Amino acid sequence: MQQHFLAYLYRLRYIERWSLMRNSMKENVAEHSYHTALLAHLLCTIGRDLYGRELDPDKAAARALFHDATEVFTGDIPTPVKHHNPAILSNFRDLERLAAERLLGTVPPELAGTYGPLLMRQAQDDELGRYVKAADILDGYLKCVSELSAGNREFATARRQFEERLAALGMPEVDWFLSRLAPSFEMTIDELAEPEQGRT
Repeated sequence: MQQHFLAYLYRLRYIERWSLMRNSMKENVAEHSYHTALLAHLLCTIGRDLYGRELDPDKAAARALFHDATEVFTGDIPTPVKHHNPAILSNFRDLERLAAERLLGTVPPELAGTYGPLLMRQAQDDELGRYVKAADILDGYLKCVSELSAGNREFATARRQFEERLAALGMPEVDWFLSRLAPSFEMTIDELAEPEQGRT
């Protein structure tokens, strides 16, 4: 019997993000999922190695990789729409749950024990879930920084909103990232290479 799980996930590349805004660089949900997984792994590594927290970066990355998988059925609903009022958000959460159940139905039964929790977003409010959420917000912030660096002022307000959301998290791992790693996103490829050229 054929199972369509992976074929559905590969279609995430066709779902564009930021549909309400003028983009200088298109982004799809597959790219966002990959970036969020990178960031979740990095934030947990910072938390573990710099702040002595008991975190599993690999588990965080896996959870982040699937955090928007249901959008293969729902599409990407912009944050201002989802959070316009509590009723819309509640209805969206119901829709998201139904989409997760549908997607889980495409997983080979022998693999459901692994992918079920990732798709159904079980325990998403636990400690690891905080890092995945932080990574998700951080990726939105980095998108804004990249767009503004390309001269696209469309993302100016969104950047301020993401900065407020990141500050509200109160996570030293995020602050460390923002001071050490985020500034590079405002640089050109030539500017990034300058220190390397100076060392040779």
